[in-house]
Amino acid sequence: MKIVNQYIDTVFYGQDPILEEVISSITEHEMPAISVSPSSGKLLTMLVSMTKAKSILEIGALGGYSGICLARGLDCDGTLLSLELEEKYAQLAYNNVSKAGFGEQVSYMTGPALQSLEKLVQDRRSFDFFFIDADKENYKNYLHYCVQLANADAIIVTDNVLAAGSVADSNVPPKRNTALMKEFNVTVANHSQLESIIMPIGDGMTISKVK
Repeated sequence: MKIVNQYIDTVFYGQDPILEEVISSITEHEMPAISVSPSSGKLLTMLVSMTKAKSILEIGALGGYSGICLARGLDCDGTLLSLELEEKYAQLAYNNVSKAGFGEQVSYMTGPALQSLEKLVQDRRSFDFFFIDADKENYKNYLHYCVQLANADAIIVTDNVLAAGSVADSNVPPKRNTALMKEFNVTVANHSQLESIIMPIGDGMTISKVK
């Protein structure tokens, strides 16, 4: 997977000073280096644009890398709401998306994502596009809420579903989340309200359409 992704990034991704500055800010703040890959970010931008999504819900903001990629696909009247456990991460993410020109379109809810999702359900919110990239233990719970919050034909994208290839290749040493991702992939594939496929880009992304 690594060689393939290096090739994709080399051919299809050019220099991006804004996103490179985001990566630098994450390093400077000693945050984990777990942003989506460059080509995964480009795919997010394209999917939002192609589906003409007006409202996005992101679960897991980190430093704002994926938030910028998602916002780039929106029209000027589109919005992104990002859920983030850590207040300091949300603040850095907002600073970065603001520098990228999306400060008026992006907002944050901090605290445990499941609590935020429950509030969104209670408030009868709905969204056209979802991106899940947070703690893997709750992926199935996040998916459950996203389906509840989905508008007709909404798209749900989930990151890290291949766990560095270990979900499919027994020769790859298992990762901490390998078993969780295997279970999640089966859940998504057999979900009665979703039509889904895995894209082997970055660490693997599941793209699901809500029926």
